[in-house]
Amino acid sequence: MDRQAQIDFILDHYENPRHYGPLPGATAVWKGGNRGCGDVVTFYLKVEPIGRIADISFEGEGCTISQASASYLSEFASGKTLDELGRLDHNDLIDALGREIVTQRTRCATLSLDTLRAAIRKRERELVAAQIKP
Repeated sequence: MDRQAQIDFILDHYENPRHYGPLPGATAVWKGGNRGCGDVVTFYLKVEPIGRIADISFEGEGCTISQASASYLSEFASGKTLDELGRLDHNDLIDALGREIVTQRTRCATLSLDTLRAAIRKRERELVAAQIKP
């Protein structure tokens, strides 16, 4: 993608966010933020028993890059397994968003992935705890 296409891609996700809003009946919810710049993202997940994302949404506020990243990631993650998402790293996300555009704002670009991972870890801890209960 050329630079203008990357900018258009980010702006489209910012102006027309995918999977935006609270998700009733979510099985995992996690809020993350960047204290330095004020970006906030909350992910809502419905995870199938087999470990696949059945539904996902997000809410947030902040800069164009952080919100576009959350929109892109919610679209990307829909239908993926937790294992597939576990293999996604910051570089994959930065490349998908356009490295040249987000390189100076990597904390903004990766907030969504860090928050999604935290929501997944929370869900996994809850499942383990439920199995331990008598």
